[in-house]
Amino acid sequence: MPGQVHKHQRIARVLADEIRAGVHSDGSRLPGEHALRERFGVSRTTLRQALKVLGDEGLISTHAGIGSFVTFDGTPLDGRRGWTQALAEQGVRLTTEIHRFETVADPALAAELGVDSDVFVALDRVRRLPDGQGVSLERSRVPATGDLAELPRRGLADGSLNTALVAAGRITASGEGLVSVRAIDAGEAAVLHRSPGEPFLQLAKVNRAADGSVVERITSLLDPARFQLRIRSHEGDPR
Repeated sequence: MPGQVHKHQRIARVLADEIRAGVHSDGSRLPGEHALRERFGVSRTTLRQALKVLGDEGLISTHAGIGSFVTFDGTPLDGRRGWTQALAEQGVRLTTEIHRFETVADPALAAELGVDSDVFVALDRVRRLPDGQGVSLERSRVPATGDLAELPRRGLADGSLNTALVAAGRITASGEGLVSVRAIDAGEAAVLHRSPGEPFLQLAKVNRAADGSVVERITSLLDPARFQLRIRSHEGDPR
């Protein structure tokens, strides 16, 4: 329709007026995408169209954000396909043992994640080198919704939890995690065939679907001699 002003253009106009009026002073950061989407009640696509207009007018630029990914012996692991498949495609000779696979009630975890049901599928796996030494202990907790509640009874196709999640329509769109270092305890050491007190990387991460619902909470203990966390930059919040 001739002369129509689209929603992203209206948003760009409001923000441009604020920038020119000094509401967002030179060099300061605009509110993040989530805050701006909440303020204007628009989708990510619409907001980014508005930010592009501001960028084209020279009113904002972007700064480098931070992304991260896990590597095994220096080779990146694509978490979107699951580590089982990613390691297999690299020809890595690791065996995977399942130490726990059942549905459990965990009210504390449900409260932490903000989910309604406290029933989860619990899957604990150890990955070992050919000599039997464990290099990772991964504890996955998946909300036991729909067909996923029957997953322990059915088992995993090709040993991949990620494949089962995708088949159930639970696709990860974003994730947030925390990396720390801690000593493994006696129980963990026994499972890993290691010595108590050895330092391991701990990666605690929550994966979410596009609608923000929890897909999986996973806590991994990783041998720092084999696993590393690499950092890379990408386009981030507008400035």
